[in-house]
Amino acid sequence: MAQASGSPRTYDVVLLGATGFTGGLTADYLAAHAPAGLRWAIAGRSKEKLEAVRDRLGVDVDLVVVDSSDEAGLREMAAQTKVVATTVGPYLEYGAPLVAACAQEGTDYVDLTGEPEFVDRMYVDHQATAEASGARLVHCCGFDSIPHDLGAYFTIQQLADAVGGEITTPVTMRGVARSNGTFSGGTFHSALNAFSRVRQMREAMQARKRLEPRPEGRRSRAVSGKPMRDSVLGYWLVPLPTIDPFVVARSGAALASYGPDFRYSHYAGTKTVRYAAGGAVGASALALAAQVPPVRNLLKSRVPQGTGPSEKRREKAWFTVEFVAETAGTTVRTKVSGGDPGYTETAKMLAESALCLALDDNPPTSGQVTTAQAMGDALLTRLEAAGITFERVG
Repeated sequence: MAQASGSPRTYDVVLLGATGFTGGLTADYLAAHAPAGLRWAIAGRSKEKLEAVRDRLGVDVDLVVVDSSDEAGLREMAAQTKVVATTVGPYLEYGAPLVAACAQEGTDYVDLTGEPEFVDRMYVDHQATAEASGARLVHCCGFDSIPHDLGAYFTIQQLADAVGGEITTPVTMRGVARSNGTFSGGTFHSALNAFSRVRQMREAMQARKRLEPRPEGRRSRAVSGKPMRDSVLGYWLVPLPTIDPFVVARSGAALASYGPDFRYSHYAGTKTVRYAAGGAVGASALALAAQVPPVRNLLKSRVPQGTGPSEKRREKAWFTVEFVAETAGTTVRTKVSGGDPGYTETAKMLAESALCLALDDNPPTSGQVTTAQAMGDALLTRLEAAGITFERVG
């Protein structure tokens, strides 16, 4: 990673948004698990709220007062640190100035966005600058999309072992997510915004496609699935309209280990057809409601940002993402599993991603990159040590 003006940086990690709910959980995790000697700071727009977070943490951590719209302040902050981690969303509303600052200063960046339009616009606007400066811009470092992206990466490794080496034939893979957890207010707001901006999202995707190079002699695609019963897993499947399959496909395009022709489909899994049908109807109703501004605003007011469930409720939450990969008659099944996906595990994933970029020996990359592409094995090792399970089950 490039250093600003050739000078060493003051911090290894700066966490922006530490006064919010998920940001506070991320700060808790860093305070409890950061290695000795880590130079880190918490950032936000209110000094008083940052001081309250520091008092709660009980650790000597520096404070950086900056607003998410202050371009000069964000650039000054970025120049001081190796990595910025941000929980300030919806990112389409608040995130662009920080991405610009990190790209300009050669500073690594991680966030929790699940917003396809934001990610595509950041690629179009900042890819060339980040490649030149050495910055690694890694979006989707929470439940969107680490279990899916690193789960697919892990599954490819198991498939390669099963075929005895390099994968030379087309691969089809599906990921099936299940959970009893509650997702954050920020995630809900981001989803409503995305549903209301279908045209803009499509335009951003097309703008990215015009710029993004394709891998030579290989293909990697996100394939829209159809509702069905999975004969291998035993679940009823409903296609999930999330950013996750696009992230997985980008890793497949970047990494030759995914084989010459990689196709990935993404689903929610339920045990009965009734729940599958209900989920599909609910998603459609939410998408329609998001088109009407008064209804959209009412829904947002019912699930405010910056709030979340109690610790007791989070302790009972869980998630799994199961993968089935097939190539030339060989089938492999894997599973990623953990606790509360929307808050506890998401904070853990973001913190470990920031630590991984700041401290570990990672592949040489720059520009907008995925977690599998930027960190791969190093992040897998960190997350397994932190209690998230990656396992082959068949």
